[in-house]
Amino acid sequence: MTFTGVNYLAVVLAAAAGWLVGAAYYMSLSRPWVAALGTTMERLKAENDNKSQAAKAAPFILAAIANLVMAWVLAGLLAHLGPGEVTIWNGIVSGAFVWLGFTLTTMSVNYAYAGRKPMLTVIDSGYWILALIVQGAVIGAFG
Repeated sequence: MTFTGVNYLAVVLAAAAGWLVGAAYYMSLSRPWVAALGTTMERLKAENDNKSQAAKAAPFILAAIANLVMAWVLAGLLAHLGPGEVTIWNGIVSGAFVWLGFTLTTMSVNYAYAGRKPMLTVIDSGYWILALIVQGAVIGAFG
């Protein structure tokens, strides 16, 4: 299932893995994340209670789509390394470089201008480095 060097099965599995990493990550860091947002769990739950089911589901769907696009782009970047170079290690390194060059930098600027607490940047960017490393490893495992 490859096209122009991209294995689409690997992309779908990498996207699912990235999404699942996010679920586990934010479940384990929910309290520090809420504190970094400057709110409380009770306030978030109250706001969520006023939303429709579609509005409640939208962030999860968006996260799945974002992970799919991210995995596809990462696979495309890895394919440019050439034949035989799409390995687990190169996937991990490429995921880390993408995070450092694009994800961390844009998040840092956006969060700074929005006046967000630095801890929110640390927590949110921590998820994205894990997601990109896992996605890179999955894509690399498929060669």
